[in-house]
Formats: sequence, C-alpha cells, structure tokens
Amino acid sequence: MTSAIRASRRTPLLQVAKSAIATIAAWFVAGWLVPGPPPVFAAIAALLVVQPSLNQSYLKAIERSVGVVVGVVVASVLAMLLGETAGVVAVVIVIALVIAWALRMTSGTANQVVISALLVLALGAATPNYAFDRVIETIIGAAIGVIVHVAIVPPVTLAPARRAVADLAEELAASLDRLADALTTPRSAAELDELLEDARRMRDARDEAAAAIADARESLTLNPRARRHRDELAGLSALVDRLGPIVTQSVGMTRALDDRYDVGVCEEPAVGAIGDQLHRAAGAVRRGLARVRAGDAAASEPVVDEPPALTAPLQTPAPSPDHWVLIGALLEDLRRIHGALRETG
Repeated sequence: MTSAIRASRRTPLLQVAKSAIATIAAWFVAGWLVPGPPPVFAAIAALLVVQPSLNQSYLKAIERSVGVVVGVVVASVLAMLLGETAGVVAVVIVIALVIAWALRMTSGTANQVVISALLVLALGAATPNYAFDRVIETIIGAAIGVIVHVAIVPPVTLAPARRAVADLAEELAASLDRLADALTTPRSAAELDELLEDARRMRDARDEAAAAIADARESLTLNPRARRHRDELAGLSALVDRLGPIVTQSVGMTRALDDRYDVGVCEEPAVGAIGDQLHRAAGAVRRGLARVRAGDAAASEPVVDEPPALTAPLQTPAPSPDHWVLIGALLEDLRRIHGALRETG
C-alpha cells in the first residue's frame, strides 16, 4: 500500500529547495508583471518545471506552456460561446481531450490541457484579457523554473553511475574468483546451485549500471556543467559495455559447471589452468574498478594492462572423455572473456 505513495528513495534536498525557490519567485514576479487574479498558473508551472535533469525541465516547460495555451483557448472560446453554465464544464473536458488526442499530445500535455481549461472556467474565463494573461503568466513561471534550475547547481547524476559501475565490477570479479575456486576445490550440489544463483544476480547489477549510465547521460543533456563530466561518463559507459559480455560468459561457465559437475573435474590438469586464468581475469576487472573509483576517464581503455596476464596461449592437455564437453565449454567462454578484456573499445 505504501509503495503506491512512497518513492524508493528521497528526492534530493537541493531539488526540493529549488522547487520552493522557483515557485515562490514565480508567484511574486508574475503577480507583479501580470496584475489581476492570484498567479496560480505561474506558481504551478514553476513547480512542475523543476525536474531531476535540465533536459526534463526544458521538456516539462514546453509541455506545460503548450498545454496551458491550448486549454486556456478552448475554455475561453467555449465560455464566450456557451456562457458559464454547468454544462460548459463537461463540454470543455470532452473537447479538450479530443483536441489533445487529435494532436497526438503526450499524456502529460493532454492532462495539462484539461487542467488548464478547468482552472480557467473556475477562476474567471469571462474576465477581459484573462486567457492572454494566463498564458503569459504560465510562460513566466516556466521560465523562472528553468532559470532557477540552471542557476543553482545544475544536477549531474554521475556519482550514482560511478557507484553502480563499481558494484558491477566488484561483483563480477568476486564471481570469477568464486568460479575459479569451485573448479579447483570439490563442491556439493547445493554449493554449486548457490554459486549459480550468485552469478545470475550479476545480471541485475549489469542492468542497474546501464540504467544509472542512462540517467547520468540524461542529466548531462543541455547541462552547462556537461563538458567537464563527459569524458568520465564515456569511460564508465565503455567499461559497462565491456563487462556486460563477461557477465554473460561468467554465468554460462557457472551454469555449465553446475550441469556437468562431478568431483573428478577438479583433478583435470586443464581445470587448474582455467582457474588460474579466471583469477587473472578477476584481477583485470578490479583494475578497471580502481579506475572507476578514482573517476579516471582511462576506464574506457582495455582493462588488461599487464603483458603476462591473459596474453600467453593456454596450453592444456586433452581432457578425459567424461569431461571434455565441460572443459571445452569453459575454454570457449574463457576465450571470449579474454577478448572482452582486451578490446580497445
């Protein structure tokens, strides 16, 4: 029940403060510039325009302004033609929704058309110049909202992206180490199932990192602070693109081990070499993680930077007939992991 009205995390306090400042400023400025009824339209516009990113704020300002213009015009015209009767409200609602539908407006803009029309009818559509004043008032409020949002620390959501990518890299490195240990040390069926579940959870970490990158990219769109952060964001994005396939291969290797495991696998000579390579891969991922935590744009470079690691051909004796399918699958996935770590992006 509470999930319907409570967010998973609080809105940043800075955004709350900017919303308050913009709304109050819009109320007084619009009230001074546009004499008449209380500047409700200006205050609402300023409040709605302050969004988590500047790009969203610009879009909301356009959405709000267009919706108000259409809603005010519809309500004013119908009020002049039909008078201010109870039936006009129903007619205005229907016509406003039909116009929004015909113009293929977004749901937010369509709702704004109806809300604006109803407010005009409720607050005085018959007043001379009322429609024009409300449009000007809305534009003033939207402009003030954008100005306040830009002037007071334009939001950049790079820190959450950095944390999400670091979490992904740490979990992937740990998963590779766990898989390497499971290859060289006997495991029970329950332990292997748990290992597979842990590996599958990396997919959620990968998706969260990709979503955080998208949010960060959105926050930099049209942002005057974007230039100083674009290189780091590009590095984070490149690292996620590189680690994504490794997550897939790691899950595949863990699944293959779970499906075809028997204790004799640990005694295969090739398995020890594969385990050693997995530990090396985990170390390479952690080096990329160190770059992320340092905010280094070089995170976009290959994460394999030590010549001896993962570069020499892996020499493995032929496996026993009982294990060749598993070892062959592990070697192929390991080859793909090596390739992903050594990509130049």
